Amino acid sequence: MQEIIIDQEFKLLLPPLDDTTYAWLEENILEHGCLQPLVLWGGILIDGYNRYEIVQKHGLPFKTIDMEFDSRDDVTIWIISTQISRRNLTPKQLTFYRGLHYNAEKRIQGTINPHNEGNENIGSTAERLANQYNVSRATIERDAVVASAITAIGKISPAAQRDIIANKIPISRKTLRQLSAGPEEGVALLVSQIEEGAFEKKKSGQTESGELEKEFKRITKDFYFELHNYSINGDTDSLKAASGLYMSKLEDLFGQI
Repeated sequence: MQEIIIDQEFKLLLPPLDDTTYAWLEENILEHGCLQPLVLWGGILIDGYNRYEIVQKHGLPFKTIDMEFDSRDDVTIWIISTQISRRNLTPKQLTFYRGLHYNAEKRIQGTINPHNEGNENIGSTAERLANQYNVSRATIERDAVVASAITAIGKISPAAQRDIIANKIPISRKTLRQLSAGPEEGVALLVSQIEEGAFEKKKSGQTESGELEKEFKRITKDFYFELHNYSINGDTDSLKAASGLYMSKLEDLFGQI
């Protein structure tokens, strides 16, 4: 039997199942067997960690399939695409995945052409992923910063990374972006606070929430004004432009949370 390698970095990319879903999966495998093969890359497990854990626990047979990728970053992008197509993800998980996708593609492009000479795709990565995920370019770029911060946390404490992605730790995207821009010691300090149970969301968040609410009301009022104009003159192009601007501003507000 082929030896299966557990890669903790890849494992961390997979959202943990809640107890109810895990119990259902275990019961299903015990009744019907492990019907879906585990996916490997050079002996490394890249899909099927929960299934592998269950078959190992009960000594059940299973099948594997091997896939070929050029690099770990290519594997990361495949895992992200698979998870997004398979699960209903939370906003925090989607932020993390979009940011990881962007960072992985930029590393791949840098490896192919370290000096970016003649590589037109380099400059359009954020815009292309924005179209793919139906968000703005600015959102993708902010997500990349958040993903870098969460990844840095995971290198020190995998448990803290899992809890952040699962929203078990009340840390905002804004705090994560600030952490990414600060000194490396800040990551270690945050992890220490999390592990000691001393981390709490800043109370100033209530003030920030109030400011966000005011801004939301302001931009929504402006959009209603455009809708009123459309009902009068029927200018579709102006309405489309106003709708795009409104959605972009909403994304900006979302990014501040």
